[in-house]
Amino acid sequence: MNKLRKEASWQSWRDEKIEPNDYDNEPLSGFVLNKKVGDYISDWNHRQAYVRVYDPRGFEFEITIENLLYILENANSIKGKGLEGEFVYGWDRKELVLIPTDSPDYQEINSFNKILHEKKYIKSKELVLGATYKTKDNQELIYMGRFDYWGTKWNRENDSYENVNKGKHYYFAKETTNYRKRPDLYIVNLKSLGDKIIECVSMECSERYADMFEMLEHKSYYSPYDESKDEYVYYEKNRFCEKVKTKIDKYYWHYSTSVYIENNENGNAEVCGADRNSELYQIRQSKRVPSRWGGYEQKKVALFSGSLEDIWERYKPRFRNKYLVNGKLYQNGDED
Repeated sequence: MNKLRKEASWQSWRDEKIEPNDYDNEPLSGFVLNKKVGDYISDWNHRQAYVRVYDPRGFEFEITIENLLYILENANSIKGKGLEGEFVYGWDRKELVLIPTDSPDYQEINSFNKILHEKKYIKSKELVLGATYKTKDNQELIYMGRFDYWGTKWNRENDSYENVNKGKHYYFAKETTNYRKRPDLYIVNLKSLGDKIIECVSMECSERYADMFEMLEHKSYYSPYDESKDEYVYYEKNRFCEKVKTKIDKYYWHYSTSVYIENNENGNAEVCGADRNSELYQIRQSKRVPSRWGGYEQKKVALFSGSLEDIWERYKPRFRNKYLVNGKLYQNGDED
């Protein structure tokens, strides 16, 4: 062990002929802004502008312009005397930063560290529905309640996944957006609290609790997927044609649109462009066909080529909606 945080970063660029020194990262005054370096352009690179800062212990280092602006928002710089107040070092990803102790960020970090060192953790009997809590990872989450947590496991005998109840868990959440840029939940589920929850930020029930709980009810870990509730919905002709054309235009004919031509899993098929320079489209389906090396293999076989209107008339394409045991919609098969 005995590894310093970010050691890999500075070990990669330091001069190994110079022996490193260790300093305590405690509030310190006497920092002086020295001079700007970099910010030049050549025919092969551009170096970001940095500001050189003198540490009163006898060495210099560089900070970004963004860090300088942040410092000047929270401290004064006096010509000839340097920066007023005390500072500590920190990291913003790979960048070294200087943090004024009078800044809100430092106060928050200091308060957070104090709570961690006091080791006063929230117990289960203290939890309040809708209240906001802070984790030891410094996340603020809303307590949603204690519910069964559902997962899946592979059943070799049935050659399929089956639902598994993993017992009661404490659910904590915050609102976020998914890859479709739509409202979603970030969930932390805990079998036991242990030392994970360190502080109650607000005892008041969040005004977003009801909306968040509605989103939670659509999650398969809250209520498992129920295949028997699958719903096959026929596309309207205009919607089907628009969806296929939009996807092909967007992805330059590389991708297909999945549809169903029967009301079961085996009815899965795909619609794609028959040829880049043609107005024709194909509907294809995976079939088990004889292999040239013996036995059988899965291969995509064209069922029909024609216009999208012809495909819609002939095959009545549809999409599948999936539902949970609690009856809530889990997956909308018509989502783009």
